[in-house]
Amino acid sequence: MAYTKIEQYDEDTTQQLAFHYKEILKLIGEDPDREGLQLTPVRVARSIQFLNQGYGMDGATILNSAKFKEEYKQMVLVKDIDLYSMCEHHMLPFYGKAHVAYIPNGHITGLSKIARVVEAFSRRLQVQERLTVQIRDCIQNTLNPLGVAVVIEASHMCMQIRGVQKQNSVTTTSAFTGAFLKDIRTREEFMHLIGISVH
Repeated sequence: MAYTKIEQYDEDTTQQLAFHYKEILKLIGEDPDREGLQLTPVRVARSIQFLNQGYGMDGATILNSAKFKEEYKQMVLVKDIDLYSMCEHHMLPFYGKAHVAYIPNGHITGLSKIARVVEAFSRRLQVQERLTVQIRDCIQNTLNPLGVAVVIEASHMCMQIRGVQKQNSVTTTSAFTGAFLKDIRTREEFMHLIGISVH
């Protein structure tokens, strides 16, 4: 029985990207017509569309698709959300974990929607600092909670395999609103729960 892989990509976009990737292969000194590279331009064209699919996602729509009235007013934390993005400066991956918390103010959202918001903003050309703020602002503006906290811990391949080549470096960014910004005890509780020491 033949193996059938089902994927959906915009064919016109794929062909345009593949044309340019074939030219890139030539420019770096490769022969795009040799056996191992004949299908590479199309593979990379599809890969780059997959890695940047966040441009077609809207964080507010994701949260609103599972928004419920609820009087719970304690912290809701989704931690260790796998995160994969691409550095906009070198178009190399950065990857790690996002920790996201909010304190509801009359409305909650489905837990998986928090992870999907992370996906929506991370699957774009990004810098970690902006990504952290975009996730925070999307949740704050859509759910209007009493506060939002976002911490991202990530390793950047642009630091690991080129340039300074420091394989073990990890970048941590944070962004807070409301109670997490104003109340140090709330912020410390969040940091404790995600396993980061506050001094």
